[in-house]
Amino acid sequence: MTTEYRAEAPTRVTFPAVSKPHPENSASALVVHSLLQTKRLLVRWARDPGTMIQAIVYPALMLVMFWAVLGISITKATGVNSLYGTVPMITLVGAMFGSIAGGLSLKKEWANGLLGRFWVLPVHRASPLVSRLLAECVRISLTTVLIIAVGIALGFRFDQGVLAGVGLMLLPLLFGVSFATMVTALAVNAGKAPLVELLSLLCTLLLFFNSGFVPTAAYPTWLQSFVENQPMSCAIDAMKGLSMGGPVAEPLIKTIAWSIGGLIVFTYPAVRGYRRAAGTPP
Repeated sequence: MTTEYRAEAPTRVTFPAVSKPHPENSASALVVHSLLQTKRLLVRWARDPGTMIQAIVYPALMLVMFWAVLGISITKATGVNSLYGTVPMITLVGAMFGSIAGGLSLKKEWANGLLGRFWVLPVHRASPLVSRLLAECVRISLTTVLIIAVGIALGFRFDQGVLAGVGLMLLPLLFGVSFATMVTALAVNAGKAPLVELLSLLCTLLLFFNSGFVPTAAYPTWLQSFVENQPMSCAIDAMKGLSMGGPVAEPLIKTIAWSIGGLIVFTYPAVRGYRRAAGTPP
């Protein structure tokens, strides 16, 4: 008895015909390509345990830790619920450390040659950077909602109404996009220098020297001016005013100035560095 073996025909992969092609440098191509690459980044981050822990899990646990270890004591000492300072502070921390994790991921893509492979594809040249900022906006928004939800469970409230609450949730987004632009600029211009890693050390220092950790008046007199005017404190003070009440205009203007200043300073280095990184190995 003989057995006949028949080779299976190879599977043919067909792609749908492009009915409405967009010129590579058109605005329509920028929108379509940016959204497609934004989805890629979000899926990649969601599948990376390190990014998820640093961007979401770590800030939420830090909020609970601060509340349990220091929050109750600070509330008794100052007479003000410490959550109105720590919740805004942790939303900014989540935005910052999530951007640092994204910057490290960008450096890996550069080292693996992925940036170069994307660069030679027929896509809009601005879409890789635009997609990164869009992905950062989604991540920061989700992180902010999660941290505020944890804060509400612990006793945080929006005492100034719905509109003030919406403004409060938009401030970490503004702050985070500016910070993400700086991280991107450092990541694509650093080569093998650990600039992004060193930035995480600076952020850790700022974490303990801002008006959300303890009130500004609790710091030594010679340090109060720095604490009051550093970017995190300006955003925290504005968010405090939008939640529990108090001055809003001055810290809000400072936050906007810091954020726009960061965008102005780091956008061009980010664009130029990305072009160079896409064409050369680190």
